[in-house]
Amino acid sequence: MSKVSYEFDLFNKHYKLESGELAKQATGQCLVSCGDSTVNLTVVVSKERKNYDFFPLTVDFIEKMYAVGRIPGGYLKREARPTEKATLTARMIDRPIRPSFPDGFRNEVQIVAMPLVADQIHPVDTICVMGASAAMYTGGVPFEGPLACVRIGRDKTTGEYLVNPTYEERKNSDLDLELAGSETFISMLEAGAEEISEDDMLDAMAFGQKAIAAFCAEQKNFFAKYEAVNGVCEKKSYELDEPIEEVHNRVFAHFDEMSAALKDADKLSRMDKVEALKAAIVEEFTEDEQAEWELAIPAELKSLEKHAMRKMVVETGERVDGRSATEVRPLMVKGDYLPLVHGSGLFQRGQTQVLSIATLGMLSEWQRLDTIEPTEGKRYIHHYNFPPYCTGETGRLGSPKRREIGHGNLAERALLPVIPSEEEFPYAIRVVSEVMESNGSSSMASTCGSTLALMDAGVPIKRPVSGVAMGLIQEEGKTVVLTDIQGLEDFLGDMDFKVTGTTKGITAMQMDNKATGLTPEILRQALKQAHEGRMHILDAMLAAVPQTRTATKETAPQIISMKIPVDNIRDVIGSGGKVIRAIQDETGATVEIQEDGSVFISGVGDAGKLAQDRILAIIKVPEVGEEYTGRVVGIQPFGAFVELLPGKDGLLHISRVAQGRVNKIEDVLSVGDEVRVRVLDVDDKGKISLDRLDKPEVAQNDGQHAHAPEARTARPYTPRAQHKHFSLKEDASAPSSHRQLRRHHEVHDED
Repeated sequence: MSKVSYEFDLFNKHYKLESGELAKQATGQCLVSCGDSTVNLTVVVSKERKNYDFFPLTVDFIEKMYAVGRIPGGYLKREARPTEKATLTARMIDRPIRPSFPDGFRNEVQIVAMPLVADQIHPVDTICVMGASAAMYTGGVPFEGPLACVRIGRDKTTGEYLVNPTYEERKNSDLDLELAGSETFISMLEAGAEEISEDDMLDAMAFGQKAIAAFCAEQKNFFAKYEAVNGVCEKKSYELDEPIEEVHNRVFAHFDEMSAALKDADKLSRMDKVEALKAAIVEEFTEDEQAEWELAIPAELKSLEKHAMRKMVVETGERVDGRSATEVRPLMVKGDYLPLVHGSGLFQRGQTQVLSIATLGMLSEWQRLDTIEPTEGKRYIHHYNFPPYCTGETGRLGSPKRREIGHGNLAERALLPVIPSEEEFPYAIRVVSEVMESNGSSSMASTCGSTLALMDAGVPIKRPVSGVAMGLIQEEGKTVVLTDIQGLEDFLGDMDFKVTGTTKGITAMQMDNKATGLTPEILRQALKQAHEGRMHILDAMLAAVPQTRTATKETAPQIISMKIPVDNIRDVIGSGGKVIRAIQDETGATVEIQEDGSVFISGVGDAGKLAQDRILAIIKVPEVGEEYTGRVVGIQPFGAFVELLPGKDGLLHISRVAQGRVNKIEDVLSVGDEVRVRVLDVDDKGKISLDRLDKPEVAQNDGQHAHAPEARTARPYTPRAQHKHFSLKEDASAPSSHRQLRRHHEVHDED
């Protein structure tokens, strides 16, 4: 096998496909690049056919930190479990490839995508589908290809569509649409959007289909070059599970019975009836026949259930729960469902029930992301949990699975466009959706429940978001688009198309499609029905929760944002953090200060306001004529230092502490005394001179002349450049207030 490289330019980006040099023991391999971002794709097909009743495909995306020149964090200093982004990328590769394999394929297939270089300009995710397609071709793997994936953006300024935009280009895009499929049809879709219209989304999808076709055409050029060097890559022959006519006929003889068993709106009751019928059908086979056809019988039973459900829909227009094609299941909506939590909402559609809980925190509690992408983190986080009990099953509770990560990401993208900015709402926000009961469309229920939780928490979202899942049945030449599909219709149908949005437009979409005949007309009908369904659901939500709370709950932290001069940051923090720690300890609030002077204060009840007042007092500059009740914090032969505000002291000269001549200031004042003073002068360096109000009389003795204050001419305090008894350098042993004021004041001569 010789190395083959093929380079091409499409949509203002440079791409490269290369095979024949790396990983030669894999079934197939391809190195794919966009710019300098490079991913190695390998595919291995097991030699043995597995005795499974499903297609055993595994796709892994392994992030390597060396791709961005970083050493992994943590004690082990090596990559550990996949990040959420890695899991989402693996799902993106899996979803268009899985339906491209022939029915009955049972050999185990593993695809590994390993990014070797991430240039921080061009994303590495979408090119992986093209790389996997080329790797499967070079290995002679039987699949319907070539396949490709593109990301479509739209420039906010020009309205121009962008194909595989750079990270910089994505910043000015109001659309993030990922499409995957072949030259002729779309099999996978993921989208996030800033409330764009259905018509604009359809235009973007049509443009994306043409872009996919262009990449598939370039792959064919690569295949031709590869074959010219290494010979024709004939598809290898693999044994497939083929239907057995006798088994098919005996099972399908019970078609009418299966149709009757499916007509039950209750999920568990319907499942019991279907399973009982299947068990009865199996009993009709002898033990020898069951052993001989151990895989064929279950496959035909599944096929019987599938065709009975589908024929019911296309022939009668009625679904298993009695609904019409456009009807939404009964709704139940409750806001403010839980006490004490910052926000909560319960949303139920049919037998799908989700409880969403919102939690507010300081901006510093944002999620930091350690990935190969140039993304630091996010302040809005959505988590989705799907425990076994929600489907009436037992199972292991542990870390989230791929499905949970994918559904949580969809709900997060759905709500992200309506989340207020940091300036409008300086909180980190986490929403957790707990699926309590599931019969399909739990991710859409999570979107609706999370909207309720955010509104209950007082988050000023731009507009409420609702979502609905659409389905498709193509049977016997007929096509029916279904609104609000349940689990059975998702599992046995041709399409799962989820759409979320506001009254203004679409915010997110996700689609998995098994039908090759998905025309623009069908998509238009699906989006039309989805809009009608979304609005129906949104009306029910707003009837229960008409508007967002005008303020956060008392149990939630009250966050105050303010700006202070950069020069005052040191004063607020204090030496070794002494001042800011004292503010937090005494008020119970949390205070965070950024380098630009932005201050964020978080506290429950009045704690935040108390801390804000303390900070304002620290940064305040006393003005001439203002009066204060201050505490004496230092005594010197020439006067007393009085603390006016935290960190702000002024000099009360010995000539202004009493009426009459004072020989020794300790005769009149002591450290800790409180005195009423007025600000006489604040010079350009911030040095403050004070005058005492209500001066006490001082007795005269020893032949000294008493000078009444009104008989003297007051002169402003003028510091000298230096004094032989006092150093301008900080004395570490002196009290902090003395050290501070010694830097600002010089010794004044006595009269």
